[in-house]
Amino acid sequence: MLKLHRLNALRKTKLQLLQHLTANQENLSLNYSTAPDDKDFLHRSILRTDHFQASLPRLPVPELEDTLKKYLESQRQILTDAEYDQTVDIVNKFKATDGPDLQRRLVAKDKQNKHTSYVTKPWFDMYLKSRLPIVLNYNPFISFQDDPRPEYQNQLIRSTNMIVSSLKFMKTLRANILEPDIFHLNPAKSDNMRFRKVMRMIPSSIAFYGAYMYKAFPLDMSQYKNLFNSTRIPRPGKDELVVDKDAKHLLVMRNGNFYMFDVLDSKGNILEPEVIMSCVHQVMKDSSPPSPHPVGVFTAENRDTWATYRDKLIALGNEETLKLIDSAVFSLCLEDDQPTDPNDVTRKFLHGEAGRIWFDKSLSLILTGSGNACVNFEHAWGDGVAVLRYFNEVFANSIDKSVVHPSTDVPANAGNVRKLEFKLDQEMKDNVEQSLKKFNATVQSLDVDHLEYQKYTKSYVKKSGMGPDSLMQLAIQMAYYRQYKGTVATYESCSTSAFKHGRTETIRPATAETKRACMLFVDDHPIPSTEELKNAMLACSKKHGTLTRNAAMGKGFDRHLFGLKTLVEEEGGRVPELFTDPAYQKLNHIILSTSTVSSPAILIGGFAPVTPDGFGVGYSIEDSRIGFNVTSYPPARNAPGFIECVTKSLDDMYEVLEGRNPRKP
Repeated sequence: MLKLHRLNALRKTKLQLLQHLTANQENLSLNYSTAPDDKDFLHRSILRTDHFQASLPRLPVPELEDTLKKYLESQRQILTDAEYDQTVDIVNKFKATDGPDLQRRLVAKDKQNKHTSYVTKPWFDMYLKSRLPIVLNYNPFISFQDDPRPEYQNQLIRSTNMIVSSLKFMKTLRANILEPDIFHLNPAKSDNMRFRKVMRMIPSSIAFYGAYMYKAFPLDMSQYKNLFNSTRIPRPGKDELVVDKDAKHLLVMRNGNFYMFDVLDSKGNILEPEVIMSCVHQVMKDSSPPSPHPVGVFTAENRDTWATYRDKLIALGNEETLKLIDSAVFSLCLEDDQPTDPNDVTRKFLHGEAGRIWFDKSLSLILTGSGNACVNFEHAWGDGVAVLRYFNEVFANSIDKSVVHPSTDVPANAGNVRKLEFKLDQEMKDNVEQSLKKFNATVQSLDVDHLEYQKYTKSYVKKSGMGPDSLMQLAIQMAYYRQYKGTVATYESCSTSAFKHGRTETIRPATAETKRACMLFVDDHPIPSTEELKNAMLACSKKHGTLTRNAAMGKGFDRHLFGLKTLVEEEGGRVPELFTDPAYQKLNHIILSTSTVSSPAILIGGFAPVTPDGFGVGYSIEDSRIGFNVTSYPPARNAPGFIECVTKSLDDMYEVLEGRNPRKP
């Protein structure tokens, strides 16, 4: 047992070492050492899934002075001199009047809710209260790499293997034997069975601190419970997240039609893979034409509109059908076409054709006719950490431990496939038609373009002395500057899962350092030396590393200001001028919305812009390639033009890293 004085010392210093969490993210091990598994589970961890949850540190409430200083630093890059001076005055006024008292109330409220973080409920509510359609505005997608065995890259075989692997993940999670998420700062020391056996002997109430002594940092897993049997239900004013763990069926969508079949038996065991395969095959072979009134399109509607339509559907006798959809383990969407162009693949997986994805489901697994697969997920319930763990586990298990094969005989009519039918009157049919028109107009207004770049990769960038993510963010800043001659509000998501109920914090990549680098690389002025360009890049990397560590430690400024603003709104008090300042609105009108998820299992990922005049920039830098997937709404923004500018930026930085000057003829 840890001695009390040692425990107190650990409590005082734990946040300092946690700063390493994002400095080397690839050390978050996914190679779990566990006891032998059986057919219904991925593995049987000797550590309970929730072993560390009770002792996770709480997200700190930042100091007001630090937050306001960082806020002004970020604002400086996007405001004119006059706008900035006015904002400084407003910040100083807030600091001298409303700010301190509001801070005290936020800290007091945080102390009253020690089971969670000060930002968790407001962040959930932010998603659930939004009345915007969730397609394009919120739901992202992540697509799987192809199965390395061409003969398994088949819609029926791959979907069956992925269904079974998904069920194994679900059962392993719910049995509390899924290996806990742990960031291993020194994998040789902690990512082994000895570490796990030692941790198992430490009580859950202090287990985090035991792992901390090994420089291993357990992560929050509270979001995982919403992965399966879950959905977002539209309600007037604020939606609801619902989970029904008792349901044993899968929802399948094809051509706008709905099907269901059980994938678990009455005792909760996974049905034989051949039975599941037969059920999928029956859906694939169903000759029903595309639904003339695909009700699924309602999930792409304005949330209040959809809430009204849902009540009408229930009044027409569709309550059981809706409950079956809502409670399904997850949704499998089978597409007949076989897109090969990456831009077409993005469209298929991000929004698809009207009514073919039930966007409210927490998790939708989509497979094309050629076996390309992706996850499209609703965002209110959780973030990329939980989805990526599921994604990686399913990808590996479906390949390493396939349960059906090209040689598998498909039983005829095994299982119990049921087609779900909606009862619609003429009014509801007309509503479907109106929603179809809106959906098609919206998705047709989206532009998509991509880049696969192989001149240099992650290992090359590291050897140059730069952080890979900082180089990618500098490429984004430089591309926008080259295209539009400006610096704008930029958002990069950073996980705060190092803390209990952590969600995300914002990294603000537009800095004084990136602005200076953009000017040196792009503007017409006396040609800078190669050394000057390299030093500018390194300065950007150093600054970005600091911002990333601060964000991961809960020491950004965005969530703190969001928490303060939300507290005022909840209490119904006067909103301070800081939050009505046009500069605050400008900083939160995100033009460059960026996100990266790194994994060898990922082929491509994407999302739409969060503002009509913005870009959605998904990117990754791996050991084999650099990838960008960019979306925009023309004519406000031009995605293909942005990709051209990103390419030029990457080329120019490569020249500098090679010791050459791209500015010289």
